[in-house]
Amino acid sequence: MTPRTPSTGSGVVLDLIRRGEATTRSDLIEQLGWSRVTLARRLDDLLEAGFIVSAGQLSSSGGRPPEEFAVAADAGVILAIDIGGSHTRVGVTDLVSTVLSEDEADIGLHDGPDEIFSWAIQVFDFLLADLGRSRADVRAIGVGVPGPVDAVTGRLGSPQLDPRWEEVRVDDYFAGFDAVFAVDRDVNILAVGESRLSWPEYSHLTVVKVGMGVGCAFVLDGHVYRGARGGAGQLSAPRASREPLHRLELEASGATIRSALRDAGHDVATSADIVAAARAHDPLVLEQLHTVGTRIGEALADVVGLLNPQAVIVGGNLAETGERLVAGIRSALLTGTHDFSRRGLVVERARLGDKAGVRGASLMAQDELFDVARVSAATSRRAPGAQPAPPAGLRG
Repeated sequence: MTPRTPSTGSGVVLDLIRRGEATTRSDLIEQLGWSRVTLARRLDDLLEAGFIVSAGQLSSSGGRPPEEFAVAADAGVILAIDIGGSHTRVGVTDLVSTVLSEDEADIGLHDGPDEIFSWAIQVFDFLLADLGRSRADVRAIGVGVPGPVDAVTGRLGSPQLDPRWEEVRVDDYFAGFDAVFAVDRDVNILAVGESRLSWPEYSHLTVVKVGMGVGCAFVLDGHVYRGARGGAGQLSAPRASREPLHRLELEASGATIRSALRDAGHDVATSADIVAAARAHDPLVLEQLHTVGTRIGEALADVVGLLNPQAVIVGGNLAETGERLVAGIRSALLTGTHDFSRRGLVVERARLGDKAGVRGASLMAQDELFDVARVSAATSRRAPGAQPAPPAGLRG
């Protein structure tokens, strides 16, 4: 566990810089209330350790222009994985989560963790080599998985849709990398990416991911809410009083659309096949999308009433089918929630599209890499006169 550090640690400075809240000496002093001497020491620590760089000087109306600082984006890379029910995307980003290279394949949850991570690591090695990088440059790894993650143990929770994933420790598959590691539900990483990069004007979001399964995440006061053990957001299908409880995705998801299409003689296997059929204006697919959207909207009605979000954002592969799915969700919410809860409610598709998961996984890993206590501890361990430590010094 990273030791606790005082609030005057260099991690506090880095956190303000990377969030863009304060990037000059004067702005940092105003935010922190520190003396110039204390701030200068912390900035020197971060510069010598390679965590930040001087990004040049800002224009000034008079006098000496202020120096601006930024995260050393090229000081390493982050690996990001977004695992879906039938499709997985991987990407390599810099340390500020700009995507440098990515790949994808029709491989997902039901292929099992061994096959998925074996494929992902092979692809990462190829992408790294193509970028002129190696495993030694990897500072952090972020993984999104389509199922609950126990926030206490770090193991995947139970039950999973495929029992091979239960109690798995994903970081075990990356033993060949000396890097900070973060894992979360795929819909949570979608929520991280969308809330920070696409909807920063909203502090309260409900985010739904619709692929072969269905997931839900909550952003409250700008932060993803995970619950006591990471299980928040598991939706159940609306039911009559005596019906047994069952998961929403068993009744309304890409998997149920696939079943309906196969029963009608369509050859579909993945969510990408459903997207292709929708873009070809297949009437049965469009009908199914509206039906599934309506059912999901009905399941979300109580969520909107309880949490009163500013927006409901719909992502995942099936959101790429167009407006039909989102229209079904929107219609059910606007007719099934209390007037006060739905007043001003925005119901829209995710803006990052198919890149949301990779960006979110990278941001999540970036948060872990640049954790305030971790950075403060890494820089405080350097003795006076010691050689500068690279950002790999953040590795836990």
